[in-house]
Amino acid sequence: MFPPIPDLASARILISNDDGINAPGLKVLERIAHSISRDVWVVAPETEQSAAGHSLTIRRPLRVRQVSRRRYAIDGTPTDCVLLGINHVIKGRRPDLILSGINRGANLGEDVTYSGTVAAAMEAVILGVPAMAFSQFVTPDHAVKWATAEHWAPEIIRRATRVGWGRNVLINVNFPDVPHSAVSGVEVCRQGKRKIGDQLMERLDPRGEPYVWIGAQRAEDRSTPGTDIEAVCRGAVAVTPLCVDLTDHATMRALETVFA
Repeated sequence: MFPPIPDLASARILISNDDGINAPGLKVLERIAHSISRDVWVVAPETEQSAAGHSLTIRRPLRVRQVSRRRYAIDGTPTDCVLLGINHVIKGRRPDLILSGINRGANLGEDVTYSGTVAAAMEAVILGVPAMAFSQFVTPDHAVKWATAEHWAPEIIRRATRVGWGRNVLINVNFPDVPHSAVSGVEVCRQGKRKIGDQLMERLDPRGEPYVWIGAQRAEDRSTPGTDIEAVCRGAVAVTPLCVDLTDHATMRALETVFA
């Protein structure tokens, strides 16, 4: 188990994201972190890395640029940022907690397998540091309600770190697209079903060559109670513990009967 963090004010917090060092959501998360801790560091990608997943850069060198005091940009993926943040940028003492986000757009259901936001938290867990990922649901043509995340995130961080969680687990948090005063509550949920890729746009480029662009449309189940998607669409904050160990133990036991 990752132990509880009883004193967040003195905890060392490392922040990363997948939207890049200049992303509005990162600035929101920085304010949140500074409101609960005196020791906050930022190591984020130079440019947007959405849907980078848990990819690691191994075929070229990485450049680390100091933006300001305790703020760094890396020309790599969210995974690179957390790896270098923990093992290279921060000297003398490892972070006590990693916060990733706040992503512009939800990371619900199967989104988490593509998400660089979730991958940053996953890398932290693999390196032995507790981590939480944060995403703000966005409805098309609506302004992003960053105030909802900023209002609710500090207390969610305090409550979660008060109890701790398993060493193979990261905490995935999604905020609904409603004003903070209209949030119906905080609910602990399982992953729902939400898959990108149903909208494929076929076009010709200026040279007449065909291409396919993967669109944003998702096939999703908004009706099944107890899922992250249903909760967020109903106006609740969804808190989902995700396990880095992908082993399916029921199937493993079944396979053992035929391969014994």
